[in-house]
Amino acid sequence: MTGAKRSSAQQLRDSLEDDIINGRRTPGERLDPEALGREFNVSRTPVREAIQQLVASGLVTVSPKKGTFVARVGIDQLIEMFEVMAELEGMCGRLAARRISEEELAGLREALARCEAAAEAGDPDEYYYENEEFHHRIYAASHNTFLAGEARQLKQRLKPYRRLQLQVRQRIGGSLAEHREIIAAIERGDAAAAEEALRQHVLIQGERFSDFVASVREFEKPLSGAG
Repeated sequence: MTGAKRSSAQQLRDSLEDDIINGRRTPGERLDPEALGREFNVSRTPVREAIQQLVASGLVTVSPKKGTFVARVGIDQLIEMFEVMAELEGMCGRLAARRISEEELAGLREALARCEAAAEAGDPDEYYYENEEFHHRIYAASHNTFLAGEARQLKQRLKPYRRLQLQVRQRIGGSLAEHREIIAAIERGDAAAAEEALRQHVLIQGERFSDFVASVREFEKPLSGAG
């Protein structure tokens, strides 16, 4: 999904996410919708939609009669959420390996090819959106509507941090290799291997844990000067 294909609200949300994650907008800072509309040259509707999406992902809070503010997110809570995400993704992979149709498998291969193209182009944002489509196809192939819905909801909640991970050096290459392992297990119909490959793909542990914590702490540094 190229930038031109993303709606004004999505592009605004991504810009605000980047500003928050990289400390250009600090925790506790007020977001003025009218000022955002002028800054990004968009109408009220995209601003409202972008703020709603940021609230859903936990980066922004709305306080009645006070306004909209950049939130502070704890590392412990994020890790817990990634642990749950890993289990949900694993379940989707296990069921997909058993239930995927030939048409769905062809679509998954196409999604992998688009991930490869984005990785080759060196575009982490483009890779993120193609990666999202890859995962959504696995959710659909689980043929469990409730599970797929829960996975999508939590994935959206973690979106800013999954994007942040992809900015870590060499992470896109590692992610792509894991995608190939996942699809190979699904193609073989190996439910256990698909489940474990997806769990490990999402789980933040070892060196990835250290990199992730360092990235989030960089994002939280401006807090030291906040009142």
